[in-house]
Amino acid sequence: MNEEAIPSRSPQQYRIGAAIFFFISGFGFSSWASRIPTIQNQLHLNDGQLGTVLFALPIGLMFTMPISNWLLSKYSSRAIMLSGSLFLCVILVLIGLANSMLQLIVVLFFFGSARNMMTLSINTQGVGVQALYSKSIMATFHGIWSMAGFAGAAVGLVMVYFNVAVPYHFLIISILLAVLTLYFINDTLYSKPKPQPRKPVFSLPDRYLLKFSLICFACMACENTMYDWSAIYFQKAVHADKTTSTAAFVIYLVAMTTGRFFGDRVVTRLGIKAVLKFSGIFIFTGLAMAVALPMVATAMVGFILVGFGVSCIVPMVFSLAGKSKNMSSSSALASISTVGYLGFVLVPPLVGFISQNFGLRISFSIIALFGGIVVYLVSKLSDHDEQSAPVVFPGFEE
Repeated sequence: MNEEAIPSRSPQQYRIGAAIFFFISGFGFSSWASRIPTIQNQLHLNDGQLGTVLFALPIGLMFTMPISNWLLSKYSSRAIMLSGSLFLCVILVLIGLANSMLQLIVVLFFFGSARNMMTLSINTQGVGVQALYSKSIMATFHGIWSMAGFAGAAVGLVMVYFNVAVPYHFLIISILLAVLTLYFINDTLYSKPKPQPRKPVFSLPDRYLLKFSLICFACMACENTMYDWSAIYFQKAVHADKTTSTAAFVIYLVAMTTGRFFGDRVVTRLGIKAVLKFSGIFIFTGLAMAVALPMVATAMVGFILVGFGVSCIVPMVFSLAGKSKNMSSSSALASISTVGYLGFVLVPPLVGFISQNFGLRISFSIIALFGGIVVYLVSKLSDHDEQSAPVVFPGFEE
């Protein structure tokens, strides 16, 4: 890393502190995702209009990326995490108060901005903490994010069941997340960035990072589609009730969370290439099953496979990107995210537009092809790409 880490706590304390902020990020985002069907119904949005609304979040994320990258080159990831987390809490409250399509678009744009600040800063923090250990722990951080997503979706399920209004739901969540932020911020790693040469606003990946960026693109397209459309797919394609539809989203998150907590062990045993290859196969098979057999049981199994499939791709890609020799970890993550997050920008909103004209099953069948793309791209990786060992700070080996 091209940052000067200043340790004042044990590696275990830093690991817990970073994990808390992965939790905050996942819980906040999942709380919003769990209430998308409710918000769609309240604002009387058709699938095409919802696709337009969902466009605002990734556009806000992409437009903020160069700003977040610049901030991370000037300030520590700890400072950006603090700002991003509190910003996320404020915007979540405003989402609950939006009472028109235009208001929701504006607020989601800033929600995407807050999420980008959190995503880049927590992954920069994660790479920094990873450097304190000789074993892989990056997938576990993303497992914490997924566990938070599961918890947020579960709370959303309870809120839906008891018909709790969205504004009250989001207000309660925002207060709790803000308290966690202020309590644990001092347990995170402080890294003093070193001066970086001036670069273009949008920094594209170098040759080493490009192949991982494309894999990340395909995975993020599938993952964010599942966040935005899984519950709606169950309502409209499987014809399930709203509780079962929300439960399908929860089950998907359980599978993704489980995969990430076991991911480090599986990668150690099978290697990154094998894990990435099987991940693509699971994504394709799961979505194909949900499309071909749109019944509750079979679609649930399909969603479980997709959850396992997307679980380890991004953490493994981010871990490799953070080892780039040509740029700092924060710059490498921002660079790879520039391509990867295009999957967030372009694909999930297109699901709404395609669904409006051809139906959700056609949309999901197209998304299934991204699993095949992952398999193809992994076949182009060399063995050298997965053999770069983690950098370990002297005195912190576990």
